[in-house]
Amino acid sequence: MVPVRLSGEEFAGVLGAGEIHERMVASGRPVVVVDGDDLPDALAERSMESLQTLAAVVVGAVADPTARTPLWADVVVGKESRDLESVLETVAQNTMASTTLAVLLRTGQGRSVPAGLVAESTAYGLLQSGPEFARWRARNPARVRPKESGPVVRVSRRDHQLSITLDRPHVLNAFSAQMRDELLAAIQVAAADPAITAVSLRGAGGCFCSGGDLDEFGTRPDPVSAHLVRLQRNIGRAMAGVADRTTVHLHGPTVGSGIELAAFAHRVVATHSTRISLPEVRLGLIPGAGGTVSLPRRIGRHATLLLALGPSAIDAGTARDWGLVDELED
Repeated sequence: MVPVRLSGEEFAGVLGAGEIHERMVASGRPVVVVDGDDLPDALAERSMESLQTLAAVVVGAVADPTARTPLWADVVVGKESRDLESVLETVAQNTMASTTLAVLLRTGQGRSVPAGLVAESTAYGLLQSGPEFARWRARNPARVRPKESGPVVRVSRRDHQLSITLDRPHVLNAFSAQMRDELLAAIQVAAADPAITAVSLRGAGGCFCSGGDLDEFGTRPDPVSAHLVRLQRNIGRAMAGVADRTTVHLHGPTVGSGIELAAFAHRVVATHSTRISLPEVRLGLIPGAGGTVSLPRRIGRHATLLLALGPSAIDAGTARDWGLVDELED
């Protein structure tokens, strides 16, 4: 994709004149790359307001992205970095999902956790009925698996401690509807009993959680009923309710909903084998397990969008540097 490229002066000018929407519509391109080294991190409030409904991804290209988190950008990358190439490629391949996620994160700063989860589920449902997800689903038809023969979440209690283990190791703890419901029931035990002062969440087998069960994606009768189910059985809301008592232990691939749910916890511990990724945009979707709420609260919206649009997974050390992980263990 060839993006719209603007110098800092040009970008400030079109913002100040209220012409950014017209500029992007006329270009027919969903991403603008701004040379941000000569721009302040915050622009005039009137100028910033015009960005709120901009249906495009604003990329700030700067010399040192680790030192900058400009409010006017959705994601910040090095000028000649692989991150920039990856972001542009992802936006080109899944424009609707990329733009939807950028706008959702850009406008989500003042939302409460419940309001954020409603906004996320609404946007997720729209994309689930869109052409990008339909294209992915057509290329990856759902397989029919036999039903699980028993529980997929193990729960035990000892004194004031509640231990919860995701237990579908044969599918890398893929997060299914059954797992969601059983995990929700386990968390509700802790929520209802103040004597439980410590909750630990782990994954059995080779990884913590490989993300949502792809064979269940889009299998509800329609996006509206799926949206209502997400609101009624929202595991992100439940996790947030016991976050101050919860420690999540990560190992191996921790993908999509795995890291989205873990990020709600007060404490996240990871082994050096942990690899974290957020692949939903490449499926034509956005994070749908609370990640647009939990991740920005830990690492900010810029890093959240970079994790979704950038190259591959991040390792445990990078996750700790970002603040996504609190402690590394062997």
